[in-house]
Amino acid sequence: MPDTTALPTATAEPLQQLALIESTLARFRDQACSASTLADTARAQTALLAALPPRYGEVLLGLLDRLESSALFSEESCSFSQKDLVANLEMWADKARGTLGVA
Repeated sequence: MPDTTALPTATAEPLQQLALIESTLARFRDQACSASTLADTARAQTALLAALPPRYGEVLLGLLDRLESSALFSEESCSFSQKDLVANLEMWADKARGTLGVA
């Protein structure tokens, strides 16, 4: 996680919220939290979503909805692969970080 102490608050808060999503995503990948916990955490990061173009919020919410739906079924019986959805959420986070101007 990058050091955000020297960044202005307008940049620091969204980055902190992005880091929270990333850490919760890692916990989900390690089966340490549920899909609903990940989705609730991500949806609550309003400063991050406000700092990004609107399309980012639309994509994130769509991915989270599919992830929650996939959690209701076994991997074989669901049309959404959790592994693929996690990979897409990781890509979303990488692109969000780039859009916020932090590599």
